[in-house]
Amino acid sequence: MIKKTIQGRIWELDFLRGVALILMIYFHIIVDLNEMYNINVSYLSGVNYYIGKISAILFMLLSGISSSLSRNNMKRGLRVLAFALVITAVTYLYDPKLTIVFGILHFLGICMLLYPLLSKMNKYLLIIIGTGIILLEKWFLKISPSTDILSPIGIYSHSFTSADYYPLVPWMGVFLYGIVLGKILYSRKQSLFSFGYKDNIINITGRNTLIIYIVHQPVIILILYVLSLLGLI
Repeated sequence: MIKKTIQGRIWELDFLRGVALILMIYFHIIVDLNEMYNINVSYLSGVNYYIGKISAILFMLLSGISSSLSRNNMKRGLRVLAFALVITAVTYLYDPKLTIVFGILHFLGICMLLYPLLSKMNKYLLIIIGTGIILLEKWFLKISPSTDILSPIGIYSHSFTSADYYPLVPWMGVFLYGIVLGKILYSRKQSLFSFGYKDNIINITGRNTLIIYIVHQPVIILILYVLSLLGLI
């Protein structure tokens, strides 16, 4: 018998979402140590760089899958986008140089809002469009306008900066792959496994990713500040 967990949730999706969030928190700690305390830990290359990207890609795939399971993607998308805009405002007020213009939440919110249109396409067309969007990045990188108005789709000027940046090109291609996975693997809206999984910290984290994502950065900054006062960093 195929089982689900808390309130009909598919446990393996919560588990993977929790893993993605834990990886992202680790990545942001590395970024903060480097940017705020000049500690020589790289996040632009090596293992830490790939941990950050794996986390983001997992979120995108899982968001595509979850969109195929949700009854109200418009509501989900508007809520995520609202939080994203708040983060933009807060980061700008904290430090204009660290402003998040179009980060992972902006990206996911827009994709969720577009899902009702995307869901009408068959999985083969979605794969073709998704791959085309990913390949389009190489062409977009050759464009250098004088304005950043098109930065959400991946076209920006040489002076553009964003502390977190995931434009629709190429990353929407990954979201489309997630929709395809949802259509193929979760057409019955049930777990792929014949067993349930007991609650653990990863699954609990996975069920509360949005609120944890919103509060984790201020908590990290506070903890690092206290550690610096104690002379530990």
